[in-house]
Amino acid sequence: MKFDIGNIRVGLDAPLFVMAGPCVIESLEGCLEIAERLVQISHRTGVGIVFKASFDKANRSSISSFRGPGLEEGLRILEQVRAASGLPVMTDVHEPGQAAAVGAAVDCVQVPAFLCRQTDLLCACAETGKPVNVKKGQFLSPDEMANVVEKIRACKNDRILLTERGTFFGYNRLVNDMTAIEGMKRLGCPVVFDATHSTQQPGGLGSASGGRREMAPILARAAVAAGANGLFLEVHPTPDKAKSDAASILPLDWLEGLIRVCSGIHRILHD
Repeated sequence: MKFDIGNIRVGLDAPLFVMAGPCVIESLEGCLEIAERLVQISHRTGVGIVFKASFDKANRSSISSFRGPGLEEGLRILEQVRAASGLPVMTDVHEPGQAAAVGAAVDCVQVPAFLCRQTDLLCACAETGKPVNVKKGQFLSPDEMANVVEKIRACKNDRILLTERGTFFGYNRLVNDMTAIEGMKRLGCPVVFDATHSTQQPGGLGSASGGRREMAPILARAAVAAGANGLFLEVHPTPDKAKSDAASILPLDWLEGLIRVCSGIHRILHD
């Protein structure tokens, strides 16, 4: 199975690709700055990059946490990022009623992990005709994602990606099962590994999630060695000032080196 996200070919036998960007849209200027850096990194490494940012973080730990600019303004910003950078863009869909507008504005729609079983949401995203990236819920086994894939395919869309992002393990901790990558690839879908969210400590700061960003490169390398087709890496120029996931988001300066190493691992496995 191979298909395109914008101008990037993805698939079980395609080159490694990366989904990267800030956790949440903080401003047009900030997104354009990050996108410009991503274009440079993509050109220097030869690895395709999809720009990812959320217009609304609907599942923040605290009701007072920053959520983003909202649907209308967020999609306007993403369209400007794509026009200015040439990068394909991706964002989350939280409700079925958002799917059509999001699908018209982006190159790939994403279903958040906590919503991955919601049939109406999955079908609405599938019906946009765009590639659909579904994050595996922390409460699901890899085999259970077969039901998710079946729902999307039943809605006449076979351009599906599945993303591993960690499984609940005790309190405020996630653990990764690298065999989940191969298990989900057997469903016929390319599998992405979310290295930054996998280092989260959900609710670990009480009113916010903690994290161990320094562990993300280790997990990313291991995931590519285990057969991941792509990587999901949230990045920010000043991570400690990020308005969402500040504890787990990667410094933008780390990205190029990490992509080079992971791309090298991917080539070894596929040459």
